[in-house]
Amino acid sequence: MAFCATEMESDEEYMRAALAEAAAAEAAGEVPIGAVLLIEGEIRGRGHNLVISTSDPTAHAEMMAIRDAARRIGNYRLLRSTMYTTIEPCAMCAGAIVHSRISRLVFGTRDPRAGAVLSHFGVCTTEFLNHRLIVEEGVLESDCRSMVQSFFRNKREQE
Repeated sequence: MAFCATEMESDEEYMRAALAEAAAAEAAGEVPIGAVLLIEGEIRGRGHNLVISTSDPTAHAEMMAIRDAARRIGNYRLLRSTMYTTIEPCAMCAGAIVHSRISRLVFGTRDPRAGAVLSHFGVCTTEFLNHRLIVEEGVLESDCRSMVQSFFRNKREQE
């Protein structure tokens, strides 16, 4: 799908907000993945990885943003919303995105190992589920990719 310049600038603005969330995760010693959820032109949900600090394997950035938005609007259905996340969601997060009825997913870079949206499975667009959404990739891709790669490179050097 082609976007006009202002839509692309908007996508970049919201992806920068997701990157700020990823930076918060990294500062806390978590894998630097961040997400924001936009509803009616406003960020209503924010999240970053909290898996380690909460000892919760479901505390991925996307899940945290979904929980935050649902709590703020008082509804588990996040209709007419857009999720911005720095990396392609895993199967768990992609499933939650579908079940919460998010309309559009924008992610920065693919995850060739665990990505369940385009890399593997096609969770967000499969005809087997009752909801499908628009998926866009590659917004601020190099920034998103380099943040994760740097994190793991530094981890390896410390070991």
